[in-house]
Amino acid sequence: MPDRLLRTLRVRNKHRPGVLGLLTSRIGEAGANLGDIRTIWVGPEHIVRDLDLLVADEAMLRRVVELVRRLEVIELLEVIDDVHDLHIDGKLEVRATHPVQSVADLRRVYTPGVAEVVRTIAGQPEESYVFTVRGKSVAIVTNGTRVLGLGNVGPVAALPVMEGKAALLQQFVGISAWPIVLNLREPQAIVDAVSAIAEGFAAIQLEDIESPVCFEVEQRLIETLDMPVLHDDQHGTAVVALAAASNAATRAGRRIEEMPIGVLGLGAAGNAIARMMQRAVASPVFGYDPNPEARARLSAAGGVVLESQRELMERCDLLVAVTGRRDLIEASSVRKGMCILALTNPHPEINPERALEAGAAFAADGRSVNNLLGFPGLLRGAIDTRARQISDEMYLAAARCIAKHAGPYELVPNPLRRDVHRAVARVVAQAAHESHVARREIPSDYMMPAKEPFQSLGGALGGRS
Repeated sequence: MPDRLLRTLRVRNKHRPGVLGLLTSRIGEAGANLGDIRTIWVGPEHIVRDLDLLVADEAMLRRVVELVRRLEVIELLEVIDDVHDLHIDGKLEVRATHPVQSVADLRRVYTPGVAEVVRTIAGQPEESYVFTVRGKSVAIVTNGTRVLGLGNVGPVAALPVMEGKAALLQQFVGISAWPIVLNLREPQAIVDAVSAIAEGFAAIQLEDIESPVCFEVEQRLIETLDMPVLHDDQHGTAVVALAAASNAATRAGRRIEEMPIGVLGLGAAGNAIARMMQRAVASPVFGYDPNPEARARLSAAGGVVLESQRELMERCDLLVAVTGRRDLIEASSVRKGMCILALTNPHPEINPERALEAGAAFAADGRSVNNLLGFPGLLRGAIDTRARQISDEMYLAAARCIAKHAGPYELVPNPLRRDVHRAVARVVAQAAHESHVARREIPSDYMMPAKEPFQSLGGALGGRS
């Protein structure tokens, strides 16, 4: 959410009923969203709390601060910028898995012992997946030309996002991910650079590369490399969007296979969503985008390009909007019984409440669709089976699994649920075998609940292939 700021207010107030309610009311009056509230210290007369805020910009933050300072029973102690504090020195580091504490350790970890492993891999390169970090490593590659909603900020400014992706992969599926930032914009130059380093990794994850360059880069890498290549902005988003759309249709008492589906906005995410929905429902998806190249891509993929947004709204019962444009959809264009997923963050194409008031049977925004639900399990299952690529069947299996794990009041599951990531990895691995892209067998207990948060295929098989 590029135009939102996270800040923490540390306040001290008199320890009596109603004071906290007064404070939160003033924060709401300023238009800010309130997050977690943490008690820092409690005394006989006063209490100190930290309140997490989400504000639109610095001007809104100043309004919040001004309103809080006017309250006589509240003392504002500090406005904390803990986002920047958290990023000091970055979010990643490399640590040794085997401490070197003796000469014997040194001989095993480094010379002369390491020479034995070098000879093994030289004779059998596939053993690099077993005896090095390669078997659990992903390169997260970007050139920083389409970062969040900020656009072309450049490769160095994209590093915090890549570090965040890497941290999530490690935490949720035990993958070691390495941010790779490239000061390149020409598609073939990016392909050549990634191809040159690919042998040190088990998979490639593309991130935040401008359209249409991202399409060309992804396709050439899939054709060039014998390993999984995932463009998260396309397929990670599409997997979760399909899961959300399927559950949205169910909430409206419909089956997604029987609904005319439309996608508004055919950039990287929209194009992939349209193509994935077509595979899921086995019928063409309607789409509209003012960009002729975007329309041509949908048409080439078998979709039906309509002449206007108005026609799309008139013909589709389920609409997914990924345009990047706030308030693009007028309430008057919403038909009774429609399902609408307006996924642009932080401001959707139409507010879900307005869509429901206009007659939509179901409506949600981008807060309900987090691609964190998709890419960790997709990569884990693909890597552990040493898949040659990520097949359509693997993507669809992930989407169905995510939809299935949603709770009774959820559109999709909470992305922090480790059991969901484990389940996604399991079905993706199975789909890799069924679609004949896997090069490694799956144990019967693969990714089943165990003492460890995650169990890779290597661990399940005792390490050797």
